[in-house]
Amino acid sequence: MSTNKMQVPENKENLNSIVHLAQTLLLRIKDKSSITPMLIAEKVAIVLALDPEMADGVDTQNVIDELVRRFSLWIGEDSILSSDEGHEAWLNAARKKDWRYWSRYSGWLERKMSATAVDSLGESTDHILGLLEDPKREGAWDRRGLVVGHVQSGKTGNYSGLVCKAADAGYKLIIVLAGLHNNLRSQTQIRLEESFLGYETSASGDAVKMVGVGEIDSDTKIFPACFTNRSNNGDFNTKVANHLANRPEERPWLFVVKKNKTVLERLLKWIRNHVADATDSSGRRYVSGLPLLLIDDEADHASVDTGEQIHDADGLPDDEYQPKAINSRIRKILHSFSKSSYVGYTATPFANVFIHRRNATKDEGPDLFPSAFIINLAAPSNYVGPARIFGLNRSEGRTEGLPLTRIISDHVNADKTGGWMPAKHNKEHIPSVDGVDTLPKSLEQAVNAFVIACAVRNLRGQTAEHSSMLIHVTRFTAVQGEVHRQVENQIRRMRQRILRGIDQQETLVQLHSLWTTDFEPTYTEFCELAGRDEGLAPPMNPSWSSILDALPQVLEDIEVKMINGTAKDALDYANSEGKGLKIIAIGGDKLARGLTLEGLCTSYFVRTSKMYDTLMQMGRWFGYRPGYLDVCRLYTTEDLIEWFGHIADASEELREEFDVMVQNGDTPKDYGMKVKAHDILLVTSPLKMRSAETLHLSFSGDLIQTVVLHTDEVPLEKNLKATNKLLESMGVPTERTPTKNRDDTKDQLSGAFVWSGIGHETVIEFLSAYSTHKDAYRVNSAMLVKFIEKMVIHGELTSWTVALMGVSKGNGGAYTFESGITVDSMPMRGSNSLGKGKYSIGVLTDPSDEGIDLDDLEWTAALNMTKAAWKPDPARNRINQPTKPSGKMIRIVRGLGTSDIPPSPDRGLLLLYPVSPLSEGAKELVPKNWSGPIMGFAISFPASESGETVAYKVDHLKWEEEYGAAD
Repeated sequence: MSTNKMQVPENKENLNSIVHLAQTLLLRIKDKSSITPMLIAEKVAIVLALDPEMADGVDTQNVIDELVRRFSLWIGEDSILSSDEGHEAWLNAARKKDWRYWSRYSGWLERKMSATAVDSLGESTDHILGLLEDPKREGAWDRRGLVVGHVQSGKTGNYSGLVCKAADAGYKLIIVLAGLHNNLRSQTQIRLEESFLGYETSASGDAVKMVGVGEIDSDTKIFPACFTNRSNNGDFNTKVANHLANRPEERPWLFVVKKNKTVLERLLKWIRNHVADATDSSGRRYVSGLPLLLIDDEADHASVDTGEQIHDADGLPDDEYQPKAINSRIRKILHSFSKSSYVGYTATPFANVFIHRRNATKDEGPDLFPSAFIINLAAPSNYVGPARIFGLNRSEGRTEGLPLTRIISDHVNADKTGGWMPAKHNKEHIPSVDGVDTLPKSLEQAVNAFVIACAVRNLRGQTAEHSSMLIHVTRFTAVQGEVHRQVENQIRRMRQRILRGIDQQETLVQLHSLWTTDFEPTYTEFCELAGRDEGLAPPMNPSWSSILDALPQVLEDIEVKMINGTAKDALDYANSEGKGLKIIAIGGDKLARGLTLEGLCTSYFVRTSKMYDTLMQMGRWFGYRPGYLDVCRLYTTEDLIEWFGHIADASEELREEFDVMVQNGDTPKDYGMKVKAHDILLVTSPLKMRSAETLHLSFSGDLIQTVVLHTDEVPLEKNLKATNKLLESMGVPTERTPTKNRDDTKDQLSGAFVWSGIGHETVIEFLSAYSTHKDAYRVNSAMLVKFIEKMVIHGELTSWTVALMGVSKGNGGAYTFESGITVDSMPMRGSNSLGKGKYSIGVLTDPSDEGIDLDDLEWTAALNMTKAAWKPDPARNRINQPTKPSGKMIRIVRGLGTSDIPPSPDRGLLLLYPVSPLSEGAKELVPKNWSGPIMGFAISFPASESGETVAYKVDHLKWEEEYGAAD
C-alpha cells in the first residue's frame, strides 16, 4: 500500500472552497445513506467544471478524502442535569429569527467543518442558552451552569457559539476568563476574533482587518466592541476602556481576560465605577439593566475556592469568610450585576461539583456551584480520547487501545534517583545521559518520529497544515531551556547532514529503521482496525523513497520553541495560516492546560503527577487527527500509561453515573452530593474537594472490587484461610451453576456456587479477616466493615447472597477448598500493571456476575433502564446499544426497586474470585511453591436512600508524596 505520487503544493483556500461547494451540493441529497465516495467524486468534478482554476494547487483526492470524513461523521447526544428553580423558559424559534452573530459563525464553520458537526453545535448551544435566563427578562436573576467536554474536544468552539447566540439574544456584556497565562489568553482572543468579533484587535488600534466571521458578514454596525487585544500583553486595560465611545445598548462588549488577581480587580473596579448605575441598601454599587454572561474556561482551575468555609448547625455559611483571591473576584463581578449568567467549561469537573452549594458571603454573593445545570457534551466520532488511546478495562486486562503509545524508561537511571530527567529534580538540574550532554535515545527517536510524521503529512497533501511535537518533562523554566538547547542541537545536526549530504548515513539508517519497524507495521494495524471502525482508515502510505525526497524541506521548516511565561509562540499559528508550521514545543505548566498545539503528532511526556484532573488536562494529545492519526505517537512511561488507563475508567464510571441521574430527573445538587461521596475521587486533590482532613464516603449503589492483589505468601495464606472459614460456615450451597432466563436466552454462570440468605455477621467476619492491599485505596476492609455496620442499623445490608465464581472450562487449574467444594478451573485475570512488580488487574467482575441474584423480572427492568439511560458517544466507545444491563442499573433495581418491583436495600452481594496463580502478571510474582488461588472479592452494594457514610482520613503529606501537589 504505497505510492510514489508527486506531491502537489497545497492551496488551502482553493481546497476549502471546493470542499464547501461540493458539501453544499451533497447536503441537497435527502437520502444521506446514498452518499458514497463515488458520488462525492462526481460532485467535486461538477464544482471543478464550473471553475477549473480552483484546481490550482489542489489534489482532488484530498478533497474527496475530506468529504468522505465529513459525511461519515456522527455525533452522540448531550446529557443534561438541570434545575428549573427560579427559571423561566424562553428560547423558541421566534427569538432566534434574524440572529446575525450565529448566522455568520455557522456559515464560517461550514467552510471547514461538516454540516453534521455545525448542526450538532447549534443544538448544543441552544440547550445551554435556553438553560440560562432570557436577557430581556425583567427583575434580578442569576443562573450558574457547567459544561463538561472532553480534553481537546472543541470546548472553545462551543463557547464561541454560545457567545454569538447570547449576543444575538440580548446579552450586553460578555466576559471570557481564559486561563492563567498570557499566551493562552492571547490564543483565546484570536479565536474569538475569528468566531465573534470578525476583526483583528491590536494594541495600537490600527486599521481593522477582517478575519473569520467578518469575511462572511462585514457590516461594521454589528461588530462587537472589545476591550482587550490579541497581543501577548493585550489584557484588560482601563485606559483603552475609558476611551470607548459606544455603549453596550448599541452593540455587545467583549472582554477576554486572564484569571489574574490584578486584572480581575481592575475589571471589577472599572465595572463599579463606570458601568454600575444603582446602589443597594448597603451602599454596594451594581449594574441594574445590562445583562452579563461570564464564561469561565478551564473552570476547575484557579476559579475554585480551596479554602474551608465554616458552616453553622443549619448549614448556613459564615458570610465574613474571605474566599481565595481569584474565586473572590469572579464572584464579586457576578455580584455586581442584577442580571447575570455564569457558564464554566472544563473536561475535569469534579472540583466544581465539590463546591458547597450553600456557600455565600456578603461581598461575593453565592459560590460558583453550577446550581442551574451541568451538561456533558458528546464528542464526534472522529474524536480521539482516553478511551480510544488507552482502551477499556476487561476481565482479561486492558484491551483495544490504539497502537500509538511507546514506553520509555531511559530518561532516568535504573534506581530512578538520577539520569537525564529524574522524577525529583530542582531548577538547577542539568539534563545529561551518563554525564554526557545529550538526549536519551528515546527522545532522539521521538524527534525522528516527528520528522517522519511531518514528511508523511506533506506527502499526503497536508503541507499547509500545522504539525507540532510536545516535549513535557519538567515544570522548571531553566531546565526547559536546557532541553530546548539539546533538542535544537539534534535538529541542527540532522539538518546539516541531510541538506548537505555530509556524514548522513547514520541518520538515514536510524530514520529508515524507525520507518520499517514502527511506522509501516502501525499503518498495517490501522488498515486492519479500519475493518471494524471505518473512521480509522488511514490515507495511502508513501514509499520510503518519497520520504527521503521530503526530508530536506521538512528539516528546514522545523522550529524548536519554548512555551513559557515570556514566550509569544502561541501567536505563530494564527500569524502563519496556510504556511504549515512545524513546531517542537518544549514547556511545562503552560502546556498542561488549555493551550492548543495545532496538528499535534508526537508527544514525549514524563511528568509524574497522578491527580485525576491534572493528568487529564496534560493530555494534549487527545483531539482530532484527520488523515494522520496513524503517524501520531505518545512516548511515555509505563506508570503513566497505567494511570491514564485508570483515570479513563474513572471518567467513564462517573459519566455513567451522570447518565443514570439524567434518566432519574435529578438536579446538579444531587450530582454534587453523589460525586463528593464517591470513593474513586480519592485521586484528586483534597484541597479542591474543600475537605482538608476528612472525606465522607458512601458505598451505596457502588461496586467495590479488589483490583490490586497480594502476591506474598503471608497475605495469600491469610486470605485463603478467611475464604475457607467463610465457605465452611455457610454450609451446602443453595445453587450450583445457576441458570437464568434472560430475554428468551439461557445465561449460565458455569462453575459458580451460590449461597442465599447469609447474615451480615458472616460477611463482616470474612471482611475483618481478609487483608486488602495497601495500594487498593478503593477497597479497605476496615472501612467496608464500618459501612456495613452503619447500614445494618437502618435495616439495610442484613441479608446477603454470596457466590464463589469458578469457571467450568479453562487453563487456570482446578482447586478444592477445605469445605470440599471444587472449582473446575480458577478464573484467569490479566495484569494491568505493565510488569512493574505489582499484580494489578483490569477488572475482577462484570455485570453478568453482579446479576447472579436477580430474577428475570429484575434483570429485564435493569436492562430497560440501561437502554433508556444509554446514549451513543464515540469518545467513550459507546456505539452499539447495550444487550445486558449495566452494573449501576442492577444495583439500583436491587436496592430501590421499580414501580413493579419492591425495594430491597437489605440485599447485599459478595462475589468471591479464586484467581489462578497462573494468570499473566501473577505467575511471575507469586511464590513458586504456591498453587492455591489468589483470593479476590467484589461487593455489589444495592442503591440506598439512607445517606449513610464512613469517614476517610487524609494525610496531606503522604498524599503529595504519592500523587504530587495540586496544580
